[in-house]
Amino acid sequence: MNTLRNKVSLIGRLGKQPEITKFQSGTQVAKMSLATREPYKDKNGEWVDNTQWHNVVAWGKQVDNISKLLNKGTEIIVEGRLVNKSYETKTGEKRFSTEIEMSGFLVLTSKATN
Repeated sequence: MNTLRNKVSLIGRLGKQPEITKFQSGTQVAKMSLATREPYKDKNGEWVDNTQWHNVVAWGKQVDNISKLLNKGTEIIVEGRLVNKSYETKTGEKRFSTEIEMSGFLVLTSKATN
């Protein structure tokens, strides 16, 4: 068996404009919300959409391409790895989140118009 790796590929649409932040060090980060859709028939034979939302983060040189190519509604393929995080709220509750750290993307549709 090949080496086991943390790798994920998703096809979906951006739910909003990518949020791009530039730090004083020159490093850039883009945060995006990606919707994946899985339609299925329920027990009554009716079509139901199961939409999942994924938090995607990209770093470095990819951010330039993201700012040029991606808009709300653009359909893309994302490849990356899952990153699990935990944090405490102000009230001391422990919370968990999972995001996809992007290693690459491919645009399936042209820029969507807002």
